[in-house]
Amino acid sequence: MHRYRFLLSRQWVILTLVAIALIPTMIRLGFWQQHRYEERTARNDLVSAALHAEPVPVERLTSPGHAVTRADKYRTVTATGTFETAKEVVVRRRTNSDGEVGFHVLTPFVLDDGKVLLVNRGWIPANGAQTAFPEIPAPPAGRTTVTGRLMADETTSASGIKNVEGLPDRQIMLINSAEEARRLGAPVLGGYIQQTAPEPKGGSPEQISNPGSEDAPLNYAYMIQWWLFAAGVPVGWWFLVRREIRDREEAAAQQQPEESEPATV
Repeated sequence: MHRYRFLLSRQWVILTLVAIALIPTMIRLGFWQQHRYEERTARNDLVSAALHAEPVPVERLTSPGHAVTRADKYRTVTATGTFETAKEVVVRRRTNSDGEVGFHVLTPFVLDDGKVLLVNRGWIPANGAQTAFPEIPAPPAGRTTVTGRLMADETTSASGIKNVEGLPDRQIMLINSAEEARRLGAPVLGGYIQQTAPEPKGGSPEQISNPGSEDAPLNYAYMIQWWLFAAGVPVGWWFLVRREIRDREEAAAQQQPEESEPATV
């Protein structure tokens, strides 16, 4: 066993402890990626099911004070009523598909029963400093039927967007039905919709595209990668040990002939 006596040296003790610590760490990282993979797969399946479900009247899924559930988010809903552009607001610091910064246009939509549905009609450019209320193409006049994807109320904790105070007139940071109910003094359905029909004339406001799927296969690949790394640590450690033994034996073999030669008289 003297061949392995070098494992008790400070250098090899540290290397061995690091290897031992890396194995469970990498295994845990693999399980974390597995959890992320399962989460994203479930989320993608939920979004896909919602997007492909048959449209339903919006009041079947939400009501004043109601919180839109994960199962109902992105469901296609319809509503009939009238746009109230006089109380329209814009949502600051929103980007389009090209990454340009501008506004989302949020227009109250008064239903036939008097309740209000918040409709995100789409994106418009900021046109410079976001201080003055922008010019916004008008929605259809009179009684209209709209279709859109149902969305949950935005909050700072969920979106990371800070709800800044003291904004210019008719500008907001977050789309929140409770806040809008206080501003409008009317019963507002929980959540809001991203309008998909009717399409705006001239393509403005620019309608918001369908949500993309999260890259779950990438998490699966990372999971396998971490577990392969964990399996490779002991293999790599043993390879280093064998190389160290070989190097020491070769060095000893080179020194032995020199030591056996008689001293020169």
